[in-house]
Amino acid sequence: MKDNKGVYYYPFPDNKRVRMYVKKENGTIFFRLWNADDPNLWEEHGWVPHEAVEEAIKMYEGKQFKPAQAYDLTIAKAVLKENEE
Repeated sequence: MKDNKGVYYYPFPDNKRVRMYVKKENGTIFFRLWNADDPNLWEEHGWVPHEAVEEAIKMYEGKQFKPAQAYDLTIAKAVLKENEE
C-alpha cells in the first residue's frame, strides 16, 4: 500500500491504525512506524535501518515484544517490490 508518506504494510493486521513504512536506500531497507493514536511517534522516531532491527531482535529475545513481527524484512521486501512495478 502507498500514501503520501510512502510505502507501508500493517505490522499488526488486526490494527489498521498502525502502519510500518518501508524504503530502500543504497541497498539497505529502512523502517518507520506510524500510529494514528500517537501522532508524535512519526516525528520522534526516524527511519530505522534493518541492521538496527536485527540488534533489537537480540535484545528483546524472550520478552513479550517481538521486533521481528513488526519489522518484518520479508514483508518489507515484498511491499517494496510490489511498488516498483
